[in-house]
Amino acid sequence: MTKSDAFLSTAKRVIAQEAEALGLLSDSLGEEFTKAIETVLSAKGRTIVTGMGKSGHIARKIAATLASTGTPAYFVHPAEASHGDLGMIGDGDICLVLSNSGETPELADLIAYTRRFKIPMIGVASNPDSTLIRACDVALILPKAPEACGHGIVPTTSTTMTLALGDALAIALMEHRAFTADHFRVLHPGGKLGSRLTKVRDLMHSDMPLVPTDTPMREALSVVSAKGFGVVGVVDVEGHLRGIITDGDLRRHIDGLLEKTAGDIMTADPLTISPDALAEKAVARMDERAITCLFVRDPAEDGRPCGILKIQDCLRAGVV
Repeated sequence: MTKSDAFLSTAKRVIAQEAEALGLLSDSLGEEFTKAIETVLSAKGRTIVTGMGKSGHIARKIAATLASTGTPAYFVHPAEASHGDLGMIGDGDICLVLSNSGETPELADLIAYTRRFKIPMIGVASNPDSTLIRACDVALILPKAPEACGHGIVPTTSTTMTLALGDALAIALMEHRAFTADHFRVLHPGGKLGSRLTKVRDLMHSDMPLVPTDTPMREALSVVSAKGFGVVGVVDVEGHLRGIITDGDLRRHIDGLLEKTAGDIMTADPLTISPDALAEKAVARMDERAITCLFVRDPAEDGRPCGILKIQDCLRAGVV
């Protein structure tokens, strides 16, 4: 076996072993998981997630996932808790405490604090007879599964199961709260996720280039030049969008252009988009038709135009 083959063999063995453990975790879930969800939902305050060492790293991620999906949460370091950070845990909060062994000494003060002040505690551990599990209000027991290191000493399988359990809690809570993409975007305004969830109404311009159908082309061209979008929309007497005039329309009607009206040369029934559509969808439509602008029509306004979107606006916002 070559060195490369050995590396790949190890990687596949680790992944297969952890995947098997996740199957065991899924099969083990029952009423205690439901009680954990109900405990979080009943909290008037926040969900405090804590753990030491590798469990601490997993706890930070779980806290971040909960917070970003509609469950207010933050991480408290158990060692720092013993030196004043217990004050971060208040009335109405609950604690989600992670420890594979259930015997992590740095958790002792925090566990005692929750018991003294009747703060609900959800414990996650693999030992059902451990100090943590015996003390907690809701016990989530990790199934017995060997660590992927082969020696039982490196947190691998156990941390993977704990992370997956945290994701399961977060998504179950999210779905119960009917947490939508709109809510998610409010909490994720930056980065790729934020840009992907940007809506057309967030980027569109309300100062639209519009002219009535009987507008002489000399005036229509002045509107095109003044607004700077390179197009002009053509509306009827009730304000409904009937057409659009683009560079292509101007070229096709160049002969006698100034003797015509906007209605004479417009392209009827132009492609439009809703203000509540994702900007990503608008870009796809513009790419498909090889155009650079879309008028925005709001169904709530009887389909009248309410804005115009340029592809450059989407690109500047990181929507691709």
